[in-house]
Amino acid sequence: MYKFFLILIVCAFSVTLTAQNVNVQGTVTEASSGQPLPGVNIIIKSTATGTSTDFNGNFSLNDVPLNSVLVISYIGFVTQEITITNNQPLSIALQEDAESLNEVVVIGYGTQKKKEITGAVSVVSSETIEELKPTRIEQALQGQVAGVNIVSNSGSPGASSTISIRGISTNGDARPLILVDGTVVEDLSVINPNDIETINVLKDATAGIYGVRAANGVILITTKSGRKSMPLTIDLNTYGGVQETTRQLPMLNATEYALLLNEAYAANGESLPYPNVSGLGKGTDWQDEVFQSAPIFSTALTLKGGGEKSTYAFGSSFLTQDGIVGGDKSNFTRLTKRLSYSLDFLKNFKLNTGVTWTHTFRRTLPETGIGSVLFNAVNMAPTIEENGAAIGLGFEVVNPLKQIDNTYNRGLVDKINGNINLSYDFLEHFTAQASYQFNYAKVRGKTFSPFVDYGQQGTVDKVFDLIANDDADNNSVVESNAYYRDYTFDAFVKYQNSFNDTHNVNVLLGTSVFKTTGDSNAYRGYGIRDNYIGNANLEDALRVENLNTTGADLSFDSRLLSYFARVQYDYKGKYLLSAVVRRDGSSNFGPENKFGYFPSGSIGWIASDEAFLEDNNFIDFLKLRASYGILGNDRIGAFRFVSVLDGEGTYVFDNTLYYGTAAGAVSNPEIKWEKQKTLDFGLDMRFWDNKIDVTLDYFKKRTEDLLVSPPASGIIGVGAPGSSTPVINAGIVENKGFEFAIGYSEELSENFKMSIKYNITTLDNNVVSVSQSGGFVPGGNFGIGQDAPSRMEAGHPIGYFRGYKTNGIFQNQAQIDNSPILNNNTRPGDLIFVDINDDGVIDEDDKTNIGDPLPDATMGLNISFDYKNFDFGAYAFASVGNDIVRNYERNLPNTNRSVYYLDRWTGEGSTNSFPRVTTGATNNTLFSDFYVEDGSFIRLQNVQLGYSISSDTAEKWGINKLRFYVSASNLFTLTEYSGYDPTASTGEPIGGGIDYGFYPNPRTYLVGMNLNF
Repeated sequence: MYKFFLILIVCAFSVTLTAQNVNVQGTVTEASSGQPLPGVNIIIKSTATGTSTDFNGNFSLNDVPLNSVLVISYIGFVTQEITITNNQPLSIALQEDAESLNEVVVIGYGTQKKKEITGAVSVVSSETIEELKPTRIEQALQGQVAGVNIVSNSGSPGASSTISIRGISTNGDARPLILVDGTVVEDLSVINPNDIETINVLKDATAGIYGVRAANGVILITTKSGRKSMPLTIDLNTYGGVQETTRQLPMLNATEYALLLNEAYAANGESLPYPNVSGLGKGTDWQDEVFQSAPIFSTALTLKGGGEKSTYAFGSSFLTQDGIVGGDKSNFTRLTKRLSYSLDFLKNFKLNTGVTWTHTFRRTLPETGIGSVLFNAVNMAPTIEENGAAIGLGFEVVNPLKQIDNTYNRGLVDKINGNINLSYDFLEHFTAQASYQFNYAKVRGKTFSPFVDYGQQGTVDKVFDLIANDDADNNSVVESNAYYRDYTFDAFVKYQNSFNDTHNVNVLLGTSVFKTTGDSNAYRGYGIRDNYIGNANLEDALRVENLNTTGADLSFDSRLLSYFARVQYDYKGKYLLSAVVRRDGSSNFGPENKFGYFPSGSIGWIASDEAFLEDNNFIDFLKLRASYGILGNDRIGAFRFVSVLDGEGTYVFDNTLYYGTAAGAVSNPEIKWEKQKTLDFGLDMRFWDNKIDVTLDYFKKRTEDLLVSPPASGIIGVGAPGSSTPVINAGIVENKGFEFAIGYSEELSENFKMSIKYNITTLDNNVVSVSQSGGFVPGGNFGIGQDAPSRMEAGHPIGYFRGYKTNGIFQNQAQIDNSPILNNNTRPGDLIFVDINDDGVIDEDDKTNIGDPLPDATMGLNISFDYKNFDFGAYAFASVGNDIVRNYERNLPNTNRSVYYLDRWTGEGSTNSFPRVTTGATNNTLFSDFYVEDGSFIRLQNVQLGYSISSDTAEKWGINKLRFYVSASNLFTLTEYSGYDPTASTGEPIGGGIDYGFYPNPRTYLVGMNLNF
């Protein structure tokens, strides 16, 4: 009986235990797209029992105890834990963890966990790019990455931007190195922003692994690709919208203009041009005439997926954008095709390859400066009707509407770039890798300049550069072709190993070869039949001339040969070390200076892994890091160390003139590497359950032996056709500053989450020395016939503005008689120039620093909220402390003026800030701080509101994701600058920050859709 009861109890207990185990099934998907995730790890917590999802994201686990916890983890996604309370099927959606410390970041010839990076590296995710909807990639960096500043060269469709990382360190080519999937790209217009997965920016000495081309920083772009065992997924992103100008300059209307001219003529003792101003009214608003609303449309299709051993992705996109000035006469159209494929031939042998083709077509109008459409619109008299001629306004001003109608400029570019990469793992810890990347571009241009009667003699010749020797030559067509080719071959071996689970070593040894070549030609044909664009071809021209008088194509050839080594070491994952050395050789330097050695190193300490912080309830992560390195720069023209016969020569034989070749640019056999020494101290910190993320950096960059082309006497031949001044090593420039970034993100409830990010960068730029005759390098232009307004000079920021400082307005003749003046043209109502050196005379020695084009600080603010199916994001950018030169006014007697002239000096005591008007000669148009304005601004760059259909609805419709959104870019700009756009500039290190009448960046309203299935 006892045994019977014992057996009964054991059986009952066994049944009870069995009842507490269940079989669990489920599906794991990607939350953002709804697509299944294969290979996800599902582990029963605190055990070794687990499984992984199959091709369709499904999994099953048998005999799982009730109340046990499943841990679901996948690289790049937030790990989830789920308690098992029943046997109901699980539906698990993993969120991408773009901020994860285990995120793998591309750092150069490899990857590294974000946690282990010892350099200053910033990451921009595809989600950020998707929210911004940029037409060019540069727009996605402004305000997102501390230390990166983007200057728009123009707001016209397809126009490029200038990117600077941590200030301007050279007066030459200051562009960063840009790589897309390892392929060097000079022009970001070839990349469709929808194809981008991540953008990584290397800002300190860690960029040294890329050597000579990385002196100004590195931007690494990774495009979207499939994953192994991933079913075919299709992404469709499309939007359409309208663009408009953000502002118009406040100009005088017809009545105000006539009254002002009458006053100016009277002041010079001349008869009044408008004796009767009644009935003039407001007249023609020329800005209203040239500005218009312009459409923009984009659609992009991406297919991606993968098999057990392969991945693939294909993308196609189309963008077309008209201009807010000239409409389809200022159009940019881009078509891209991209294909990538990877295959694991064997367990240890892998292939990665990709190719991108881009076709762009661009129509342009004259823009920026004298002769541009906006220059004419601003300076055109409002008393002239829409079809009138600009009589009396000087040769530089013409009717802008006629100018638009009779401008025919177009450019076509076909680019193809690609890469192939092979890697082979051997001897357990070694990997050999070789890659070949190439770029090819064909650039074609065509400009037709018809004969147009603009209403005054000489206008056609001066503004539009036509040579009207006779009736047959009164119109012309120019056709140009250029071909650019380059390739890069990299080969390296990696060794990676761990010893005793504490010492981790990664060694890289490699070599790199780069070659770039190009050639171009251009011809002008005269006498186009019927003055008609349809006949504008060289074949139909009456006379054709080669614009290269040597009769041969212009060409260049430049090469690099490099060897490099890198050692990365960490002890217990918390003491980090990286060291790099490169030997770079450039064909731009002579035999004695061809090669240079450039070392760099960085260290890091993950303090949060130390015992004294392990039990800390506040700090989740704390890393200290430092880096120092020397980087080289060779960005000058090829073979400038020798004399090359690429100039233009004119010779006389038998009393006949012949064109031929001559020595080109003056050579300098002593030129050598420009060197940049860069130092960085940084701190990365997370606290409050990883809700707050802080990054702080101090940086200092010192560039020595700058490669400059100084002013030179014409005696040595620098003014000859095809010649130029020699390149020399002269000067030191120093940049230093702080970067601070902080982010806060939290999921406040099941339906609401938020994120706020802010960054600020301070910058102090100073020219330490300019070791050449004269002590400065000039740049930029102001007015006509005046000295260059910008300089690179010791003791000042690079490109600072040099001119007269003013101190109000002369109120009467007695004040003039008791003050130093420039000349006898000075009258009451004129600007007072300050006698800087107190010698009692106003002259060239009184010109001083009157402005700095570089900002003291730049800031970015990003805010996003998600509530149920709605999402909202806003991005702002600010620049503080930069100055801008107002240089879009012609200042001729009859050209129009801004409304600020309504506050001009009209008599003693009337004003002390704005000078008088007169048609006579004055000093008021000389470059002074009267034309320098504060260019600080705050811009709301993008606001977007989106709505995504619910996952249940998406499942019913057989799709993964469907989102609709509306957005506004460049919504408003807060600034005291009186010009069109405080963000526009030529981007030149010496001469930037001068507003020649830049085409403003448009305000854009979009409606779009994101579809994934």
